[in-house]
Amino acid sequence: MLRRRLSRLCAGEEKRVGTRTVVVGHRPVLETDAYVAQKFCDNRIVSSKYTLWNFLPKNLFEQFRRIANFYFLIIFLVQVIVDTPTSPVTSGLPLFFVITVTAIKQGYEDWLRHRADNEVNKSNVFIVENAKQVQKESEKIKVGDIVEVKADETFPCDLIFLASSSIDGTCYVTTASLDGESNFKTHYAVRDTTVLCTDEAIDALTATIECEQPQPDLYKFVGRIIIYRSNQEPVARSLGPENLLLKGATLKNTKKIYGVAVYTGMETKMALNYQGKSQKRSAVEKSINAFLIVYLCILLSKATVCTTLKYVWQSNPFNDEPWYNEKTKKERDTFKVLRMFTDFLSFMVLFNFIIPVSMYVTVEMQKFLGSFFISWDKEMYDEEIKEGALVNTSDLNEELGQVEYVFTDKTGTLTENSMEFIECCIDGHKYKDCLSEVDGFSQTDGPLKYGKAEKSREELFLRALCLCHTVQIKEADQVDGLIGHPERKYSYISSSPDEIALVKGAEKYGFTFLGLENDFMKIRNQKNETEMYQLLHVLNFDPVRRRMSVIVRTTTGKLLLFCKGADSSIFPRVQQEEIQQTKVHVDRNAMDGYRTLCVAFKELTQKEYDKIDRQLNEAKMALQDREEKMAKVFEDAEADMHLIGATAVEDRLQEQSAETIEALHAAGMKVWVLTGDKMETAKSTCYACRLFQTSTELLELTAKTVGESERKEDRLHELLMEYHKKLIQDVPKNRGGLKRSWTLSQEYGLIIDGSTLSLILNPSQDSSSSNYKNIFLQICLKCTAVLCCRMAPLQKAQIVRMVKNTKGSPITLSIGDGANDVSMILEAHVGIGIKGKEGRQASRNSDYAVPKFKHLRKLLLAHGHLYYVRIAHLVQYFFYKNLCFILPQFLYQFFCGFSQQPLYDAAYLTMYNICFTSLPILAYSLLEQHISIDMLTSDPQLYMKVSDNAMLQWRPFLYWTFLGAFEGLVFFFGVYFLFQNSSLEDNGKIFGNWTFGTIVFTVLVFTVTLKLALDTRFWTWMNHFVIWGSLAFYVFFSFFWGGVIWPFLKQQRMYFVFAHMLTSVSTWLAIILLIFISLFPEILLIVLKNIKEKNHQVTKRLPSSGTSTIFMLSQTSSNHSFSWSE
Repeated sequence: MLRRRLSRLCAGEEKRVGTRTVVVGHRPVLETDAYVAQKFCDNRIVSSKYTLWNFLPKNLFEQFRRIANFYFLIIFLVQVIVDTPTSPVTSGLPLFFVITVTAIKQGYEDWLRHRADNEVNKSNVFIVENAKQVQKESEKIKVGDIVEVKADETFPCDLIFLASSSIDGTCYVTTASLDGESNFKTHYAVRDTTVLCTDEAIDALTATIECEQPQPDLYKFVGRIIIYRSNQEPVARSLGPENLLLKGATLKNTKKIYGVAVYTGMETKMALNYQGKSQKRSAVEKSINAFLIVYLCILLSKATVCTTLKYVWQSNPFNDEPWYNEKTKKERDTFKVLRMFTDFLSFMVLFNFIIPVSMYVTVEMQKFLGSFFISWDKEMYDEEIKEGALVNTSDLNEELGQVEYVFTDKTGTLTENSMEFIECCIDGHKYKDCLSEVDGFSQTDGPLKYGKAEKSREELFLRALCLCHTVQIKEADQVDGLIGHPERKYSYISSSPDEIALVKGAEKYGFTFLGLENDFMKIRNQKNETEMYQLLHVLNFDPVRRRMSVIVRTTTGKLLLFCKGADSSIFPRVQQEEIQQTKVHVDRNAMDGYRTLCVAFKELTQKEYDKIDRQLNEAKMALQDREEKMAKVFEDAEADMHLIGATAVEDRLQEQSAETIEALHAAGMKVWVLTGDKMETAKSTCYACRLFQTSTELLELTAKTVGESERKEDRLHELLMEYHKKLIQDVPKNRGGLKRSWTLSQEYGLIIDGSTLSLILNPSQDSSSSNYKNIFLQICLKCTAVLCCRMAPLQKAQIVRMVKNTKGSPITLSIGDGANDVSMILEAHVGIGIKGKEGRQASRNSDYAVPKFKHLRKLLLAHGHLYYVRIAHLVQYFFYKNLCFILPQFLYQFFCGFSQQPLYDAAYLTMYNICFTSLPILAYSLLEQHISIDMLTSDPQLYMKVSDNAMLQWRPFLYWTFLGAFEGLVFFFGVYFLFQNSSLEDNGKIFGNWTFGTIVFTVLVFTVTLKLALDTRFWTWMNHFVIWGSLAFYVFFSFFWGGVIWPFLKQQRMYFVFAHMLTSVSTWLAIILLIFISLFPEILLIVLKNIKEKNHQVTKRLPSSGTSTIFMLSQTSSNHSFSWSE
């Protein structure tokens, strides 16, 4: 019976998939005895990754997926199983240290998430049960519960809005925690439940809700509510995003509301939105992996050489089994192949320190700690919004120093997104100043007709501006003393700054919007009379239609549709003869850089309106493809309109956006502007912000140049070939010169629009256009600047992807401020969000967020440059110091019969990477400034010196490798020659092999640490402390190890070795001499470089220590501050 009623109610509804049915208040509908309740998840939010039970196994599994960690685990197991020359502790302890540090960091981060979850889950909420309010914990809410929320409380789950304390069933909500928009949004209760504003009334409601399954889009919701009343047919009403109150949003200016829970816990839109962005990896990590493979090959070859030479050496019976060391029976019976294999593994273990396991943990710490400098930077703090820069992903810091392509949005990124009404035109007449009865407010515009439009047309136009929008009125709070003021003070709130500008523009000309009350829009006209219009339907704006409409009924019963939108979407829908006179104005305003909108209207007959009303209600009831069905109805309703006029609104350029773009160009970056705006408007903005210079030759691929005819694909082909010839074939090949020298003798700029781009990217099957994309890409890459206008959000991402995947995989950066920029921000290697006026979706989905476009200059040219130099040096230095460390161990095997005898004591093997050499390089990689920050920001060309991953190419890598090999040879053979006379003391006492190893190790530690001191250009107290402190700690530890705790050790081979060693004068002399010889090539290079720089009179180093740059870290009461000062 019920099913029959419903099918009558929702005729033509297709078979639904992926919907859920919610029983309001768990009150069963009379005739559904067979109804089986669906199982839904509870309202617990879980953003944490681990629990107490799975933390250890899950965290270890994740860490051992890293190649270096897994490799060291294997080495450790080999040491435990096979009889190897070094103790398992030597590789086990560093591995344990790295794993523990990482686990503690991840565990702490997860504990913070647990704590935040508990705060939300344990908060108190009120639920209506049996006509009474029951207090419960938030996590106990079930789908179907009726929840009461009071003013300034946040919604505990996604609710369908049933009733509120206001009579008209509206409430105001801010969604700042979801999308950053701090303006009030109006939500509407279901029409039939607005009167149920007490606990008893709402508890008596019998209804079911059918809606789509949870999905993450904050702005989409499709559903319907069916209300059952005794002895009456059920009533079905459509539900959309305006009826859905989202978890995390806050109730404002409304005493209380009732809502029914439809999505709870991890199925709320907020939870679905916070589940992961794709992991971005930096180019530096790829370089590290390549270098690791080289070092792994070195390790394998060393082990192979030693194993082979061992068996060559043992082929002499005397060497294999000398009289003082006879083999046991077990050793004689072992298979030779097995023996060779275990020997190979032993050598692998002996030399395994060439692979730096601690580098990974140092890199992690460098990225994590280094990212604070961006958020502490005072110059990137914005007084207006009281916020600074924000780092969402510290993994990409060094990528900021490698950017080749910058893709930027226009509105709100290059411009301020604060709109000001400039002028309008009505029937071809331009209106610029305020309306006065004396002189009118019309001006002639060029070759157009004189005079002004008819009074009725002026009023119709201004009424359209007052009625066609979604602006809300917020009354300003009454202040004592102002109560008797005759004029009530309003402020307008809207999700779009354009709309407020237009309403204020109409007010300037005498028509004031007074607000919406009980579905009636009130406006005050020029004669100070109040007019009422019943609002019947709002046909909402969307980026695809690029227009919005309202249908209203006047007090005389006339039905009017008002529509405003972009000229490209309005002109095809109005009478063709009306277009020309307005088009001239629109084009001229666009050339001046103003944002233009056209306004049209249509009078509806009752019959036409009934048809639209019926179709809209049917489309709204659909659970499947609701958007497509609505779009079709909108399309039909907005046909055959009459054009009234157009508006021009100015969006001012952000301060310093032109200087920033010039600096990025000078730094060798290509800037592309991707916008949804009109070509003319975008073009004039590009000239204003110096993306295009006056000398730039513009190449156009737009609907205007390609044409609308059948032959447009052929015309496109002709244009592409012409531009290709001009830019690529006719240009002489660039011979060497500067890196990134794309700047030809003549600068070219390209302009393309969305429709032409879709022709290029998605060509029709029969056209010979498969290679359009390649030709287009070649043209783009040769242009200094590219402007893409009329872009849909998805096309923005397509363009970024296209450039990202070109040969050489250039590093791309996207910057934008609105929801329409999220797709390109996620697509680029580095995504930057601007904390703008279009909400915070962009900054929430970005890797970095900055308050203004101008901050991009310092972020890339200073921070990015320095981060890259620091981490590149860190990586090269780690490989270098480990090669210096392990090469003497390899050479030692030639002098000990390849017996796998270690050169260094186990304590030194273990502590070398953890304690003796780790802190100086960490401090260097956080604080080094080889060039001052002021110099980096003022001279953008310095950015090109480190571009294309210059410091991590094979050439510098080989230089560091040869340097490590040279120093390793000096350490070993220098000490070897010292030991030619094995009696180094006057008393004839002989030094042993542990002394030999300790001298080598001492020279090693001092040399690699002093090498870093030579590389440091920017000294702070911290550098001094860690460099000299590390050396002092090494000396102290060596005395302590051999002289204090030796009785507690298993082997006492290091007993007073270090102290005895230092009693010999020749040892002192050898250590100092060998350190000097090792560092001599480096010192020589620095001297030669300085002479060369003086000759060129270009000093790009920091001032001398007398005027050194001071590094200040301070914490004020209000915020972290960070400044560099001379």
